[in-house]
Amino acid sequence: MSKGDASDPKGLMVEAYAMEGLTAEECRSIFLDWALSAPDGADMQVLIGGLLARYGENADHPMTQVLREGLEQAQKPRRRGGWKSRPRPSGEA
Repeated sequence: MSKGDASDPKGLMVEAYAMEGLTAEECRSIFLDWALSAPDGADMQVLIGGLLARYGENADHPMTQVLREGLEQAQKPRRRGGWKSRPRPSGEA
């Protein structure tokens, strides 16, 4: 049986907002689990924005602040280096 929906398949946000006494660190851990379970190629800004639309009225909850921070940091992944960007001796592909 599924707990959540398309934006929160595991129901992590539902559970987080139902819990009392969560710390910001615990919310960051839950957020990381949520983010890692997002579908490949998902637009994280859209997903986080949807969660904020749903739960944002809970301004005092630490998860709301974590979601806001996540929205600010969310951006399309881009290559910043790695082995493919390094020069290779001629003859290697």
